[in-house]
Amino acid sequence: GGGMANTFLLAKGVAVGKSLAEPDLADTARRILAAAEKANCAVVLPVDVVVAKEFREGAASRVVDAGAVAPDEMILDVGPQSVAAVDAWIDRAATLVWNGPLGAFEVPPFDRATVAAAKHAAERTARGGLLSVAGGGETVAALHHAGAADGFSFVSTAGGAFLEWLEGKALPGVEVLRKG
Repeated sequence: GGGMANTFLLAKGVAVGKSLAEPDLADTARRILAAAEKANCAVVLPVDVVVAKEFREGAASRVVDAGAVAPDEMILDVGPQSVAAVDAWIDRAATLVWNGPLGAFEVPPFDRATVAAAKHAAERTARGGLLSVAGGGETVAALHHAGAADGFSFVSTAGGAFLEWLEGKALPGVEVLRKG
């Protein structure tokens, strides 16, 4: 979800209107999609989205198929079918790594998908069988907004450092502690 999904949709030739996206990264997104396909790895993208013509609380919005975004609209959340797909992937997973909200969670009603998926992940973690790890300041804020942060196995406020740690990179602050 979020701006990253919009970039991937754009890379696949899907119109995203005035949505937050990074057209300069479309080639990178296409390479990632091709590598994922070659490795038989799923890249889960929204199939339906919540769009609006303005980004403000209570703005008139509608749910449309991901390919039906009008030029004057912006994608501000993923739709209910996409949330169901995310929940299904969470149910299949043994480990969930969450970095970033599914939509513009700070502004209702565009928080619905993030809240629903976060609560689902927290409930699945509580039932056992799911290690749920989340990282990044915006992610932490979204999980707290959803009332789900305490239900995750581990939550880190370190965004970029969290991702670098997952990649196996040395973190300067940790390395100093190891040497000291």
